[in-house]
Amino acid sequence: MNNKIHDFDSLTEDFKNLGIKRDDNVLIHSSMKSIGEVEGGADIVLDVFIAYLADKGNIALPAHTWRQINLKGEHTVFDPEKEPSCVGILTEMFRKRKGVLRSLHPTHSIAITGKDKEYFVKDEHLIDTPCGRKGCWGKLLDMDFKIIFLGCGTKCNTYIHGVEEWRGVPGRLTEYYQQLKIVMPGGKIFDRPMRRHWDKNDRGVSENYDKIQPYMEERGLVLKGKFGNADCIVEKAKDIYNVTAELLEKNIDFFGNE
Repeated sequence: MNNKIHDFDSLTEDFKNLGIKRDDNVLIHSSMKSIGEVEGGADIVLDVFIAYLADKGNIALPAHTWRQINLKGEHTVFDPEKEPSCVGILTEMFRKRKGVLRSLHPTHSIAITGKDKEYFVKDEHLIDTPCGRKGCWGKLLDMDFKIIFLGCGTKCNTYIHGVEEWRGVPGRLTEYYQQLKIVMPGGKIFDRPMRRHWDKNDRGVSENYDKIQPYMEERGLVLKGKFGNADCIVEKAKDIYNVTAELLEKNIDFFGNE
């Protein structure tokens, strides 16, 4: 058992050792608990990310709300200032940070700070699927983002939802549009009909997203390391896209098959 207390300096060194450069664009999926004890707590973890990247690059965390704005239709209004993220304490704290922008997507928003943050979130309210190609999830590919899975494994790889959308995998989106609403800056309500993620055969497809890992590793496209106590995986969005697209070309239901 590792009882070391981590701090800003040690975690900054860990971040550097993950192959992250100061001008990189990085999206982080995270488990705060996996990091271990940190002097200053979760705020220090966020300080490390922001101090390392925000001046020359961009740092983003998912700020999803699909859990509460769900297919049941009981809650259909997304207020980006108030709606909590459902994907971990670091994401919830990050979206509230001064200087952080949150994209106006009612179910799969991303929070970001850095030199390109305005461009990254621009026009996200116009996207009518969870991970549209012209929205933030597509910009991960266009802007050559690295994706870090920090203590959480790769089953949570939302980006693959996007690749499946863009490659036209059948049975991944509802045929109908759910009538959602977005509270825009200034308080105006914007109607956003939205197709939703849907697994036609109820197989838990996203639970299979780690099936890509052996293919990534055999091509040398995976960097592994530590951040505090957390096991980390670092991959490039373009590499994930290319390998996933190749696998889907051979078997369009690659992630749905057992």
